[in-house]
Amino acid sequence: MSRTRRTALALGTAAAAALSVASATAPATATPSPPAGSTTVTPAGHAFQATLSGKATLKAGSVTVTCTVSVSTGTVPAAPGNQNAAGPVSSPISPPTYSSCTSSVWGVTPTVTTSGSWSVSMQNGSPITATMTVPTGGLVVHTTGLATCTVTAAPSGPASVGGSWANGAPPSLTFTNASVPATVTGGFGCPTSATSSTFNAVYKVTDTTDPAQQITVGP
Repeated sequence: MSRTRRTALALGTAAAAALSVASATAPATATPSPPAGSTTVTPAGHAFQATLSGKATLKAGSVTVTCTVSVSTGTVPAAPGNQNAAGPVSSPISPPTYSSCTSSVWGVTPTVTTSGSWSVSMQNGSPITATMTVPTGGLVVHTTGLATCTVTAAPSGPASVGGSWANGAPPSLTFTNASVPATVTGGFGCPTSATSSTFNAVYKVTDTTDPAQQITVGP
């Protein structure tokens, strides 16, 4: 091999090595998240009611509480608040009520209480996403009987519970294995090591201002 070719090969190898080192040590450039699309909820200003379809479950550790009755009410913001050109539309809702509840642990009776300022926001997309905000300590499950336990959701601050929305007649709001921060206190039989609970529920939503119309989420 000629001296000229050896020199060129050495320079090429050094350049490749330098490029590899530079690529390995250069900070990664984060890919920006795509901007949120526009969202419009209609009919503007109409009141609605979300009624549980089937059952709602709240699981903390090995204990599952199941309720078959749950209702919440709210109002679509009046125009132009029912539109957001670059993000979700949020509506305040009443604290959902839960009754006809049972526990997965024999001999244990649960009671669910809710309080505070709740809300739900909708973001148009595919799928349409929904986020329910639970205020600090806004949901408490207390059990009596063979185990006396207290489960407090969102103990340290408001918590966002992710779900999905489907337009229809009626539309539905679904939460599937949504994780909620929680603390559990109590004695024997209470899952005190649990730091979160899992929420499942499907709600059917009706327009109570005009039952002939449907609450709809679009662009």
